[in-house]
Amino acid sequence: MTEYVIRFVLGGAVVSAFAMLGDLLRPKSFAGLFGAAPSVALATLGIAVYQHGVNYAALQAQAMIAGAVALAIYSVVACHLLVRAKLRAVTATLLSLVIWLVAAFGLLVFAGGQT
Repeated sequence: MTEYVIRFVLGGAVVSAFAMLGDLLRPKSFAGLFGAAPSVALATLGIAVYQHGVNYAALQAQAMIAGAVALAIYSVVACHLLVRAKLRAVTATLLSLVIWLVAAFGLLVFAGGQT
């Protein structure tokens, strides 16, 4: 139960800090970008360091980086399939999802991470 309380408090504090940072930047759409994923990732890594040590947290950070790069690849592929190939959203999403899985696991294997 205490882990959830720590996640709640730590995550809320980091979300607030990133939201304030995003509020200072232009355009205002950065506030939403900075508000969610980075703060949750930092809170999760902080708890991983506390509970399992820095080596485990490093593996988690590698997985997060691989997932972020794979998401960027997914987004580019989905946009190209929707705009240039004029595929339906469901078809483009499913095809892009396959690309995301290959990219994410490929990056993890390439980086020497555990799958």
